[in-house]
Amino acid sequence: MSAEVNAWPDDPQLDCDEHGHMPRLNVSLKLSALDSQFAPVDTEGSFRRVAARLRPILRMARERHAFVHFDMEQNDYRLLTREIFQRVLMEPEFRDFADCGIVVQAYLQSADDDLRNLLDWARNRGTPITVRLVKGAYWDFENIVARYRGWPVPVYRRKWQSDDCFERLTAVLLQNRQWLRPALASHNLRSLAHGLALAEQLQVPPQGLEIQMLYGMCDQQAQLFRKRGHRVRIYTPFGELIPGMAYLVRRLLENTSNESFLRQSFTDSISVESLLMKPSSHAAAEPPVVDPPQAGFVNEPLSDFSRPEVRAAMQEALAWVRDHLGATYPLVIDGKLCDTRATLISRNPSKTSEIIGKVSSASHDQTADAIAAARRAFEPWSRVPVESRVEYAGLIAAEMRERRFELAAWIILETGKPWQEADADVAEAIDFCTYYAREAQRLSEPRRCDFPGEENSYVYRPRGVCAVISPWNFPLAILTGMTLAAIVTGNTVIMKPAEQSSVVAAKLMEIVRNCGIPAGVVNFLPGIGEDIGPVLTRHPDVDLVAFTGSQAVGLEINHAAAETLAGQRNVRRVIAEMGGKNAIIIDEDADLDEAVVGVVRSAFGYSGQKCSACSRVIVLESVYEPFLQRLTDAVKSLQIGPAEDPGTRIGPVIDNDSRDRLLEFIRKVDPEHGGQVVLAMDPGPLSRQGSFIGPHIFTNVDPVAPLAQQELFGPILAVIRVRTLDDAITVANGTRYALTAGVYSRSPVTLKRVRAELQAGNLYLNREITGALVQRHPFGGYRMSGIGSKAGGPDYLLQFVIPVNISENTMRRGFAPVTENHS
Repeated sequence: MSAEVNAWPDDPQLDCDEHGHMPRLNVSLKLSALDSQFAPVDTEGSFRRVAARLRPILRMARERHAFVHFDMEQNDYRLLTREIFQRVLMEPEFRDFADCGIVVQAYLQSADDDLRNLLDWARNRGTPITVRLVKGAYWDFENIVARYRGWPVPVYRRKWQSDDCFERLTAVLLQNRQWLRPALASHNLRSLAHGLALAEQLQVPPQGLEIQMLYGMCDQQAQLFRKRGHRVRIYTPFGELIPGMAYLVRRLLENTSNESFLRQSFTDSISVESLLMKPSSHAAAEPPVVDPPQAGFVNEPLSDFSRPEVRAAMQEALAWVRDHLGATYPLVIDGKLCDTRATLISRNPSKTSEIIGKVSSASHDQTADAIAAARRAFEPWSRVPVESRVEYAGLIAAEMRERRFELAAWIILETGKPWQEADADVAEAIDFCTYYAREAQRLSEPRRCDFPGEENSYVYRPRGVCAVISPWNFPLAILTGMTLAAIVTGNTVIMKPAEQSSVVAAKLMEIVRNCGIPAGVVNFLPGIGEDIGPVLTRHPDVDLVAFTGSQAVGLEINHAAAETLAGQRNVRRVIAEMGGKNAIIIDEDADLDEAVVGVVRSAFGYSGQKCSACSRVIVLESVYEPFLQRLTDAVKSLQIGPAEDPGTRIGPVIDNDSRDRLLEFIRKVDPEHGGQVVLAMDPGPLSRQGSFIGPHIFTNVDPVAPLAQQELFGPILAVIRVRTLDDAITVANGTRYALTAGVYSRSPVTLKRVRAELQAGNLYLNREITGALVQRHPFGGYRMSGIGSKAGGPDYLLQFVIPVNISENTMRRGFAPVTENHS
C-alpha cells in the first residue's frame, strides 16, 4: 500500500501538520493479533513474543514512511498494551520515532490517569506521539464481563459521563500537543465542536488537530470539516472481505445505538439545543450509577491478573512458599497432633526432585482413633446452634481470603496448577464456605404445616460421622466443599485427602484449627488410600462417605458402604462424584473462532485433569476440516512449562505414574480403528525435570474405541467426524458417563433439541464446559458419573441430613390454639 499511497498528488491539508510533513499511510494495529497467547497474567512472556513481531513492523514503517497506531481493546488488555507500546518505543532504535500513536478510551473511569501517564512518559522519552481519543467500543462487553466476574465496572455507566470525560481530555491534549498530538475520533458533533472551539480559543492552527471518523458514517459532516480546512481521516478495515465487513458492521451498529448522538439527532423528540448541551448538564437528571450491595450469595471474585500489584502478590507468595518447603505435617486426631513413622513425600510435579512437604501417613489404628474421636464429638457438635456453626464457616472463609495467594502458591507447587487455575481453586473453596453456610441457615428453619388442633414441623438432623475422601485435582476447593457441607449441618468429619495433595490439605486443617472449632469435629487423616480407605468406608461408626474421584474407586466405595456390619446403627449414605467422558458438539453453523477457544480451554486447561474436561469433540462433516485446522494451530501455540511460570498453559500431569500411564495408552492406540495422531507436542527437556506430557489430538476416532470411551485424565483429545446432528447426539450419549457436555451452534432449533436430548448433569451451550461456579452451575452427573446431588447447589446439603417430621396434638379439652394456616 505504501508505494501506491505515496504516489498520490500532494495535498498540504492532508500531508502536513503543524510540525511538518506527515506519513500518508496510517495503520492501526491490535497487539493481541500478534500473539495467540496474549495474556496480562504473563506480561513478560507476552512482551517478548509481541515485541519480536512488532519491531520489524516499526522498522518497515520508518523505511516506507508509514504511521503505526496502537489500538486499544478490552480493559483486560489496556495496561499490557500500554506497557508494550511504551517499552518498545523507549528502546534506542525507536526512541526518536514520532510517527506512532495510541488510543485513550474516554468511557473508562481510568481515562484521566491513562492520559496523564502517557504525557509523563512522552516528556521523559523526549519524542511526541499521537493520541487517538475515542469514547470506546466495548461498553456492553465491559459491563457484562465485570458483573459476571464480580469486579468493579471499569466504564462510566452514563453516556454523559463519557462525553464529559472526552471533552476534559480534549483540553489536556490541546494544552500539551507538543508531546501528545491530538486526534479526535468521534461522530458526536457536540464533542467535535467543543474540540474545535477550544482549539480556536487556544490558538491552535487547523493543522494542529485531526478529526477521525468511521467509513460510512457522517460523510456529510466529514466533508464539511474538510471544507473548513481541517484534516479528516476516515478509518476503515483493510484485508479479507468477510472479517472486515463483520468489523465494520459491528462498529456501525455501535455508533447508531439508542443513546448515540447520531441516532438521537435523527429523532424529532430531541431538540438540537438538547443534543448540544454541555454533557455535565445532564447530571441532575441522570446521576452517576452506584450499584447497591448484592443481596444473597455472591461468588468470590477471581483475581485480576491484569493488575501489576496482583501479579506481584502471587510472585511474592510463590517465593515465600518456596522458602517453607520440606516441612513435616502431622495427623490431627481429636485436636491432637500425631506424628507417624510412615510418611508421604509430596513432590512438585513440575520438578519432581523438589519436595513440597512430608506428611504423616495414618495406620489402621489411627484411622480407628479418628473415627472414635469424631463419634465422641458428634453429639455435642450436633447441638451447637446453626448460627455458631455458620460463624465457624465464616472464619474459615475469612482466613482463606487473607491467605489467598499463599494457598494458591501451595496449589501451584504441589499439584501443578497454573496461576489462574490455582487462584480459582481458592475462590471456589471460599464460595463453598459462604454458600453452604447460607444453605445451612435456610435448612435450619422448620417447615410448618399446621392445622386446627395439630402443629406439624419438618426439620433436619445431622447424620453423624462423615468420611471425606477428596481428590488431588481440586485440592482445596473439593476438600473444603465436602468438609464444610458436613460440619455446617452438624456432622463431624474425618478428612482423608489424596496423597498427592496432602500438604494443601494440611493447610486447610491449619485454617480449621485457627478458627477454634472444637476438637474432634474435624480430624485430619492423610494416608495411603488403598490401605486406610477400606477401613473408613466399612467402619460401623461411619454414617456417611463423601467421595470425589475415579469411577472405579467410587463404585468400590459404594459396594463397601452397602455392606452392613455387626453393631452398625445406620445405613451408610454415599455421595460420590466420579468421572466423565465429556463431549462438545460443533454444529455446522457454529462460530468456529469461539468454538476453538472453548474446546482448547475445556480440553487442555490444567492439562485435561478435570472430571469436567472435554475429551471428545464431535464435529459435523461440513465444518470438520476448517475446525480441525484451527484447533491444531491453536493447541500448537500453547506454552508447556512449569506451573509457577505465569505463561504456562500446559503444566505437568500430577505425577510420573500418571504420565507413564498416559504415554502407554497413547502407544497402544490402534491407528486403523482407534485414531490417528495429528498433533503430539513434545515437552522436550521438561520431561526429564517433571511429569510432563504434551497435548495430543487424535482424528478418525471410532466412537466405540477406548480413546472415545475411557476417561484418561490428561491432555488427550479425540476428534470425531459425524454426518448429522442425530449422529452427533448419539455419539455424545454413547458412553457410560453423563457428567458434562457442550454444544457450539447458532441455531435455536439445535440448541432447543440438545437441551432435551444430550445426557449430561451439566450442559453448556456456546461456552467452555469447565469452570463451574458455586450456585450458578451446581456440579455433578448421573449414570456412572455420580451418586447423589450436585455440589454447590440447593440440594447438596440434604444429603448430609436426616429429615424428621414432628407432629403435636394441641387439643386440650376441646380447645386448641389458633394456627397461622387457619386463623
